[in-house]
Order: sequence, then structure tokens, then C-alpha cells
Amino acid sequence: MAMDGFKDGCHCCRWQWLSGPRASSRDAIAGQWVSDENFEEQAARNGGIIKHGREILFQAFNWESHKHNWWSNLEEKVVDLAQSGFTSAWLPPPTQSLSPEGYLPQNLYCLDSCYGSLHDLQALLRKMKEHNVRAMADVVINHRVGTTQGSNGMYNRYDGIPVSWDEHAVTSCSGGKGNESTGDNFDGVPNIDHTQPFVRKDIIDWLIWLRESIGFQDFRFDFTKGYAAKFVKEYIEQSKPLFAVGEYWDSCEYSPPDYRLNYNQDKHRQRIINWMDSTGGLCAAFDFTTKGILQEAVKGELWRLRDPEGKPPGVMGWWPSRSVTFVENHDTGSTQGHWPFPSDHIMEGYAYILTHPGIPTVFYDHFYGKDDSFHGGIAKLMEIRKCQDIHSRSAVKILEASSDLYSAIVDDKLCMKIGDGSWCPSGPEWKLAASGDRYAVWHKLTAFTGPGNLPWEGGLRFLPSEDAD
Repeated sequence: MAMDGFKDGCHCCRWQWLSGPRASSRDAIAGQWVSDENFEEQAARNGGIIKHGREILFQAFNWESHKHNWWSNLEEKVVDLAQSGFTSAWLPPPTQSLSPEGYLPQNLYCLDSCYGSLHDLQALLRKMKEHNVRAMADVVINHRVGTTQGSNGMYNRYDGIPVSWDEHAVTSCSGGKGNESTGDNFDGVPNIDHTQPFVRKDIIDWLIWLRESIGFQDFRFDFTKGYAAKFVKEYIEQSKPLFAVGEYWDSCEYSPPDYRLNYNQDKHRQRIINWMDSTGGLCAAFDFTTKGILQEAVKGELWRLRDPEGKPPGVMGWWPSRSVTFVENHDTGSTQGHWPFPSDHIMEGYAYILTHPGIPTVFYDHFYGKDDSFHGGIAKLMEIRKCQDIHSRSAVKILEASSDLYSAIVDDKLCMKIGDGSWCPSGPEWKLAASGDRYAVWHKLTAFTGPGNLPWEGGLRFLPSEDAD
């Protein structure tokens, strides 16, 4: 989440994976090797979604979606989303909020928002369930706007609404009487003190309500740098979403004087991996490392897409089953444009993430933009991914990574290239499956195209955590 300020609430809200993955220090010391049998046991405990590894997510909104009757708009697109192959749709924050976008929540149990009424939301969720597209709730629990002033004159009490906390629910560094924050502060609003048992109980109750009573199945945790990952672990353990992903948006490494992106982003991806490890591997994370590198690489620097060990350079290269890859989102793109992907290279971005390991995410504006120019291309890449059974743990062999050309073979059944450089795979077994401006994808005619057992590298895997695959 990123906000440059906020507007008044809308009228309807009156209240309203060995070189990687890198293990953590304790695991590196322990030298934890885990057999396939143990992995299967752990994966079953963590849930079938991550074990399955064949997710494709859809971000179902942009920064301006609140200006429209959004739940009804999305309901009309559910059939297309299902037919395209999306498994989960990330919806905007559903609660009443001081800001119309939903990222300044106040009354957690009021689901009449600027995106539409509770009735419209329930109709959308029913249709999504009918077509086997899971609903992902955007969970904003780093901060919460108060309803009444506390003793210091700040609005850090929550009188008159459900979950009526007092100032002890607010961190001391944001004007409350609670404890110090366990993460970064989100300025301008009361930050929730997750060290308080009563706060955690109320949040867990609310998450369970969202899942059991409202119909959300997956959770996206907003601004997770604001509170300790151990709390995310607790919330997931107690509320039991089918899938969870966190927004751990950390700054990449740049060098002065021109602040050009550094080639080596190992420290950046390690921080994201450390965060996921601290959740016990229960929560995936958006792969901001891959986004940052990819959007520079497509501008004539495709050498960036191979790290010194010959692997993908993002979180995808170290812990692919927890890497949620994306080209753009409501903060980086849309009308905010905080960290935009080059607009004339969008399909190169999708040709990369939809053919590679990790869990790819498609952004609303790219699938349902004003001219729908990317819809067909993205849908075709999704179809190829599914037909060739490419999944979050698929093996990548990078063939070329130069200034104007990147090419790779994935699971020895799919081949792809991006960039201006001319290239195609040798051998009669390869058939062109899709192509467009500066990208092409081939599939192997003899490739196995049905779901089956996941490939293993040497029969053993090194895990970042005892609770993760």
C-alpha cells in the first residue's frame, strides 16, 4: 500500500529454493535437509494450495476502482476470469474506510464501502464460488482510523463501532498507550499494537468471520513491514485461509550518483525470504525483487535476468513456491505510478512471469484495460502455462541473457525468449505456441501436458524453515 494522502470517505460509508532459497541463520546452522516424504507431510500441514503450485492470481482492481460500482463490475467478469484460468482474485479492501480506496479502515465489520454494498459483495462472492475462483481479501491491519479522540487529542479510540478498542490498542510511537511498534511506522494514522493479546484475538475473530461468514478464502496482508511476521503466522494459523500472501515492499539496492539499479539484489530478496521464513513459510510474498529487476532488464539490460549462479535473480530463484510474481499493481502503476513497469514492454513482462516458476499475478488494467490490448496475449500465455503444466517449482535453464536477448527452457517442455534479439530453439520438437512484440514461446511436441507429480532436484530439498517446503 502506498498513499500520498487521503480523501474524505465516500457517501456510502457514513461510519464507515543449493544456492537458494537461502536459509535463515538458525536453519543454516542446523543444516536442515528434508526428504520428499517429510516435505509432503509439511506441505499437507501448510495447505494444498502451496503444495499444488499451479496458482494464477488476478488483481481485480486499480487505484480508481472505488469510483465505480466495482462489485457489480467484477461480477460480470467472473465467467471470463474462470475460463481464462485464474484461481484466485485479489479484491480491494472490503471494509468501511476513511479513504475511498479502503486503506484507512475504521469499522472492520461494516462491508458497505465505496466499492459497493454488502449485498453486491455477497453476490460477487457467490458467483466466484460457483465458478471456482477464490476470493482474496485485502487485509489492512497495520493501522486503523479512530472514531473519537483519546487523552492526547488524537483520534485513537474506537468508540461506537464493533471492535471498540481504546488507546492501548495503538502503538506508543503513533500516539497511543500501547507498546512500541514491532515494525515500521505508517505515518499519520494510529498504528495497531499487535503485541496486545486482546488485539490479536479481535483480529483473528474478524478474519474468521471474513472467511466463514462472508466467503473470502484467501488473504493478502497489506504493509507487512509494519508489524512482526510472527503475528502474520498466528493470524494464518488461527483463521486458516487457503492461501495467503504478504506485501513486504522493501527498497532495492541502487548506486549513486545516478542511482542505477545494482545488478546484485541478493540482500533485497534475502530480506523478503527472511520475512516469509518468520511466518513459518505459511505466507507467500510478492516478489518485488523480480519486478524491480525485470522492469530494468526489458530496457536493453536483459543480462540482469541471470544471477551469478545462473538462476533467476529474484525471490523466484531462491524460493519459487513462495514467490508471487507480478508486473504491476495498484501502487506501482495505475494512477499512482510509484514504480511503473515500462508501458511498451508489458507483454515481455508477462511472457517472463507466466512461463517461469513462482505464482504469477495479472493486473486488472492489463487484462481489462481501456482497449483490452493485452487480454488475448495474456490469456494465451496462461493457456500455455496450464497445458504445459508449468508450476511454481518448475525448473529453469537459462540459455541466454545478454543486453537484447533472454531465453530459457522451463521443465524441458517450454521454451521462451524476450527482447529485440533474434532467437529460436533448435530441433524439430519445438513448435511456436505464442508470439508478439519482443517475445515468443514454444512448446515441446512430446511434452507431458497433464498434471502430475512435481519434479524434484536430486530427491532432497533444503528448506528455509521447518514449516516450509
